[in-house]
Amino acid sequence: MRNIILSRSTASDIDSQVNKVLRGLGNPEPPLRLEDVRELLKLDRGYYSSTDDSFLRETISKLTVAGTQVLKRPGLLLEAVRKFDLRALYLPDRKRILLDQAQPDAKQRWNEAHEIGHSILPWHEDLMLGDHEQSLTPGCHAQIEAEANYAAGQLLFLQSRFRVAANDSTPRLDSIRALKGRFGNTYTTTFWRFIEDSHKDVPMIGLIGSHPRFPKEANGAIFRHVVESPAYRLMFDSLSLDRLRSEILTYCQYRKAGPLGSCEVSITDKRGERHVFLFESFSNTYDCLTLATYQRPHARVVGF
Repeated sequence: MRNIILSRSTASDIDSQVNKVLRGLGNPEPPLRLEDVRELLKLDRGYYSSTDDSFLRETISKLTVAGTQVLKRPGLLLEAVRKFDLRALYLPDRKRILLDQAQPDAKQRWNEAHEIGHSILPWHEDLMLGDHEQSLTPGCHAQIEAEANYAAGQLLFLQSRFRVAANDSTPRLDSIRALKGRFGNTYTTTFWRFIEDSHKDVPMIGLIGSHPRFPKEANGAIFRHVVESPAYRLMFDSLSLDRLRSEILTYCQYRKAGPLGSCEVSITDKRGERHVFLFESFSNTYDCLTLATYQRPHARVVGF
């Protein structure tokens, strides 16, 4: 799945909502404490289990909006939680976030921030309370999820605080690892935020998925997400997944964790001109992250 880049007006509206929260917290130092955010917004947090659904079933059965029970058959949502492998839920009428307790702590942090993102965007409330004509449209669902992800990223990375720190570093995987520790978020979420929100003039591609030498999917697919920077989208067309995979396999080592190698790759822009990108890959055993960053125009060979 390729990332959705929000329009400038939508991003600005979300930035304003996030800024209100951070100002209310006194513009805190990193890492952000989500318990402070919940206290400020008067949000409750609970946990559920996809294997033991008693708590979730009771909670959903009591869910009402304007005095009307939302679900006559609570089991339908329970089935959806399992079918779509949901990791978190936000119940607007109760201002309650529910997290899957089976997820690792680091992932719960992102899932919780994502649901907080839904809670602070006023136009999401109607969609989450049963506006089925819109909410069941795949394009609409993808858009609101992208908006909640953007809000979560702006919260967890403290808006301009991360952008300034990222812009002071070189666009390399080593820089992203350093920023991960400073802001207290996962390598994968720091990687994503770095590509979308820093070095605005540098075309970048980020690939997130399984190890190219040990694909987890039965069909051999290795990418769950392809993250393209705004500068990349402006100058280049999206590369096919097969092309990306074949380039990585030219240098990718067989080790299970750590740096997997790097290589310079030539990519043609929308005008038909070639440019050099540096591809480098790293495995943290759960995900393989590949960062491709623009280096220079491809040198032309002039005949004599």
